[in-house]
Amino acid sequence: MLVKTFGSAVYGIEAITITVEVNIAPGTKYFVVGLPDVAIKESYFRIESALKNCGYRMPRQQVVVNMAPADIKKEGSSYDLTIATGVLAASGQIDADELEKYLIMGELSLDGGLQPIKGALPIAIQARKEKYKGFILPKQNAREAAIVNDLEVYGVENIKEVADFFNGTATLHQEVVDTRDEFYNSLTAYDSDFSEVRGQENIKRALEIAAAGGHNVILIGPPGAGKTMLARRLPSILPPLSLYESLETTKIHSVAGKLSAADALVTTRPFRSPHHTISDVALVGGGSNPQPGEISLAHNGVLFLDELPEFKRSALEVMRQPLEERRVTISRAKFTVDYPSSFMLVASMNPCPCGYYNHPEKDCICPPGNVQKYLSKISGPLLDRIDLHVEVTPVNFDELSSERLAETSEFIRDRVIKARDIQATRFGNKPELHANAQMSPQMVREICKISQAGQNLLKKAMEKLGLSARAYDRILKVARTIADLAGAEEIQLEHLAEAIHFRSLDREGWAG
Repeated sequence: MLVKTFGSAVYGIEAITITVEVNIAPGTKYFVVGLPDVAIKESYFRIESALKNCGYRMPRQQVVVNMAPADIKKEGSSYDLTIATGVLAASGQIDADELEKYLIMGELSLDGGLQPIKGALPIAIQARKEKYKGFILPKQNAREAAIVNDLEVYGVENIKEVADFFNGTATLHQEVVDTRDEFYNSLTAYDSDFSEVRGQENIKRALEIAAAGGHNVILIGPPGAGKTMLARRLPSILPPLSLYESLETTKIHSVAGKLSAADALVTTRPFRSPHHTISDVALVGGGSNPQPGEISLAHNGVLFLDELPEFKRSALEVMRQPLEERRVTISRAKFTVDYPSSFMLVASMNPCPCGYYNHPEKDCICPPGNVQKYLSKISGPLLDRIDLHVEVTPVNFDELSSERLAETSEFIRDRVIKARDIQATRFGNKPELHANAQMSPQMVREICKISQAGQNLLKKAMEKLGLSARAYDRILKVARTIADLAGAEEIQLEHLAEAIHFRSLDREGWAG
């Protein structure tokens, strides 16, 4: 008897429906065809044990499983339940009448229980697009898939529940998630707040500017000055995710298997902080079975690289193109996948190997030339993509012990949202642009016009501080963001002066 069941394969963040055909004929062998990987070929042993332990039998005949389309490589163990259901139907142990209405996915344990799968959300979106009635999957993934409306989602704990459902002897509980309620309830539910930071008003101001214009930022300061603490609070002042951004971010985390059973949607901006020993592939994504890297997991959020000079140069260099294009393309011999990677880069570093160069109280003990050598670990092209260079100085005792209440993230976020609204109006006819940081050099010339006095100030600054030519556009973009925060139509002298102040690493002789 020939039976068809339906599963799905995920490529990038999109899903492709896979038809699993199971045919039972005279003979004794088990064959899986259609470019399966080793995990799928091993499914026979998992399926046999699971069926036996749940009171069913594996047919002692020739079982041929074909996974179509046969020219696409199928990977992973999430087809176990799809194949097992097909085997049960083809051997007459369950009713096959309703099978074609459902997409079925899940990894089987030997006792018949189900393990979670990756990519449940893009699979559910594709199932709705192809007009399937429902999606049967492990209970741990049910909430994630249930945010897709107009699709019945059933979370199951073992294969017996699936068999009883198709035999009509039991019903399955439909998982229902109110997407909008889920989204709006925890939109700004961050664990940390800017009000917890004592002092550092200059750094908070720099991060506010960065958030308002989508600018990348690097924090330079001695150990213990608060660089990491400040960076971790940056997502809390970014504008809340839109529902579209939330779904897109959730899809990436779903494909990477990073969502817990309690999660349905990623509702707060991601904050990713990989260790400096990370490999190139782990950072940008890839592998033989491509998976999203840290830059894609930080999509619509913040990627924080602590101790930037300690990262491998090759890992940092492969980030340059995604920083510009806001997506990463991973090519293999037979296919190409795209992962979105629109993130804000926040980096931190010590000013020198010992950490105390330019410290107000402690002396630097690094040998001559070591400071410049340390800073030169970061390539010019990467530094060129960072708009704000901020010096972080230690907080003194008086500020630490002060009882004065600092501004909360909510107040700062309101100002950021107003500035972003101005930019949204400005770039209304360019949907691919969302913030000032994304402007092209031509747009900078058109939008960031300055007065003659401003030109003179910028010229003097570039000559006196030894600013590089690449700093020119960056200063104008940042000045435009500062003007937006102030609600000003034109870039004023004070906006330019503040933008120039945030170009520490471009100053000649900064590192001695």
